[in-house]
Amino acid sequence: MEAKKGKWDASHRSWPLPKLPWTMTQTWNDLLFAHYPIDIKVLREIVPKALPLDTYNGKGWIGIVPFHMTNIRLRGTPRVPGTDSFAELNVRTYVIINGKPGVFFFSLDAENLLAVKVAQTVYRLPYMHAEMNVSKSESFIEYKSKRRQGVDARLECRYRPTSEIFYAERGSFEEWLTERYCLYTLSKKGDPLRCDILHPQWPLQQAEAEFQVNTMLSEQGIQVEDNLPILHFSKSIEVRMWPLVSAMND
Repeated sequence: MEAKKGKWDASHRSWPLPKLPWTMTQTWNDLLFAHYPIDIKVLREIVPKALPLDTYNGKGWIGIVPFHMTNIRLRGTPRVPGTDSFAELNVRTYVIINGKPGVFFFSLDAENLLAVKVAQTVYRLPYMHAEMNVSKSESFIEYKSKRRQGVDARLECRYRPTSEIFYAERGSFEEWLTERYCLYTLSKKGDPLRCDILHPQWPLQQAEAEFQVNTMLSEQGIQVEDNLPILHFSKSIEVRMWPLVSAMND
């Protein structure tokens, strides 16, 4: 098990935090990481050309990540009931600019419409409004999501951890997948932007999942090589986020 430092210690990041104040804090809960291999040529066609792909052993990866957020608030403000917790579902892949590995989102489905609008505007992320429900049944997390508009992107699954907590070893596949401390998006002009994030190292567990319905990839034109994902679980992690900055000025 290993890795217990101060909550906001940043020594495990591979580059310094921005010399700017953080803007938002969140807690992410009951995350499932479901990762699918994808051919690099196929991935290159669906990720904006301005974002260089990041690969592991010559292979691209797509992640479906359902979870629910709590304790959401802007810096210097109290939590606002009704907007401080909601479910979210991400479809993501991995890119890297100037040695800084990060996440690129194909979509982020969320059940809170106000949060969707704010995130679309402030962070330029492809948030979508969805009907969502998260509950617990015995040791399983029961998760349902159905997008309210556009394509019929849905996920119905149940998942749970199956191992003790561990922390990814340096250079491992698990570290490559999860230990990423920024997200990338594009400006109106199509230039890469970066949002730095900070959280402790991921407390990971092996996981199992049953997928009753999953059209999150097929409905978004994403063709993976294998429909059996590699699964990991994380119970909870606290996060801070920074403002968007140009990714090319480092």
